[in-house]
Amino acid sequence: MLDIRAVVENPAWAEAGLDKRNMQGAKEVLKTLIELDLRRRQTLQSVEALKAKRNQASQQIAELKKNKQDATALMEEMKTVSTTIKEQDVQVAEIEEKLKSLIMELPNVPDASVPPGKSAEDNKEVRRWGTIPKFDFKPLTHDEIGEKMGLMHFKKAGEVTGARFVFLTGLAAKLERALIQLMLDTHTATGYTEIQPPFMVNRAALTGTGQLPKFEEDVFRIEKFDYFLIPTAEVPVTNFHREEILEESALPIKYAAYSPCFRSEAGSYGKDTKGLKRQHQFNKVELVKFTRPEDGFAELEKLTVDAEKILQLLGLPYRTVLLCGGDMGFGSAKTYDIEVWSPATNGYMEISSCSCFTDYQARRAGIRYRSAADRKVQFAYTLNGSGLAVGRTLIALMENYQKADGTFTLPEILNQYL
Repeated sequence: MLDIRAVVENPAWAEAGLDKRNMQGAKEVLKTLIELDLRRRQTLQSVEALKAKRNQASQQIAELKKNKQDATALMEEMKTVSTTIKEQDVQVAEIEEKLKSLIMELPNVPDASVPPGKSAEDNKEVRRWGTIPKFDFKPLTHDEIGEKMGLMHFKKAGEVTGARFVFLTGLAAKLERALIQLMLDTHTATGYTEIQPPFMVNRAALTGTGQLPKFEEDVFRIEKFDYFLIPTAEVPVTNFHREEILEESALPIKYAAYSPCFRSEAGSYGKDTKGLKRQHQFNKVELVKFTRPEDGFAELEKLTVDAEKILQLLGLPYRTVLLCGGDMGFGSAKTYDIEVWSPATNGYMEISSCSCFTDYQARRAGIRYRSAADRKVQFAYTLNGSGLAVGRTLIALMENYQKADGTFTLPEILNQYL
């Protein structure tokens, strides 16, 4: 969440962020928050004035009693003052609860380097890598290849569970496992610590990373325990340091985590429903970092390159784009999407999203660090990105390495895992 003090002291800064995100409706939330904070400060001033008056009256009452004078009228007046103080303390507490709720509704302010824009059409391409394959036949989609080879079973999964699930068998199942191992081996060789998180989290964890309260419809909830199936390993791994004070000397801290991911895909029905592209359950390797504020955006560049490395090892052509304000996630201050080439659609497909959240998540989750120089404590920056989405990597392999007979080859680097 944003720093309430920063918002009320510089509302133009917060408003400019909403403009860049094209979130005009949120300006009412911002306006209400500023008005409430003014009421809070006015009420606090009133309480302090009344307390000062009560303290002064207490001395007067003591003096009157000492001189054996009647203090009844002043004592009755102070009873009324005490009652008013209690009522206003309650008002302040209620206002502060409303402020906490409202600040949760405001998105992060985009970094100055983020381009303005309303949608993906306004994103800025920053680089491309690899050669787009050319075929002398009409390329098949990954699901056509998978079903033809008997590797993907969408109908059977529908009978067992429902739509947007799949059984992978044989080579496809081995490939998912091999890709996960390749990703983890590559990332841990460059300084990431492997971590295996819980696949269920509580409400506080999802609130810490920003999925709740705004996006509850996007996650699967286990009602009996009020637990949630994780939409990404970002949630448990970021909360690994929840309510901690880290030492500056330990930063940056870097984790790589494999997990299945579960998403309801609310609002996406009718969109990319065929194949593996938009499943309710899929595998992913996630990269998470904790850094000092001054290192945050430099570490984002490194994290994005780390995610790109997997595609380079696999020989898959891709491009990296900087998202505009209107296409960024709610909590992100800057995001790069990595998009791999999909021959079946003759276009690029998102395979990773790498973001710097500044201190937005850290404020929610209480993640701080202690300066080595002056020992002061401040909020850390958090970052994360897919390194990579495994199912979409499988899609890209099958489509880019396909042959005219409906089968596909594989890059040599996977031989050691198969």
